[in-house]
Amino acid sequence: MPIVRFPALMKFYVDNQTEFEANGATVAELLDDVLSRYPPLKPHLFDSKGKLRRHFNIFVNGIHLRELNGMDTSLKENDKVILMASAAGG
Repeated sequence: MPIVRFPALMKFYVDNQTEFEANGATVAELLDDVLSRYPPLKPHLFDSKGKLRRHFNIFVNGIHLRELNGMDTSLKENDKVILMASAAGG
């Protein structure tokens, strides 16, 4: 199963885990699986139109989804899917 990693600040929503296995042949399916287990997480990841929030970036094995096939990116056994919240500073 692919492994999903969450930012430490969001582990509250996933039983204090920063990494766990999830089912999914694509990134979209993996996120559906995660949200079926942890429904309170949904509004933190997706806006009211169902789009991934702008401040979240998703990487598969270190490559940003923009450089892959977006949410339709295929996943294999032991792939690492990392959700990373953008940081802003000044």
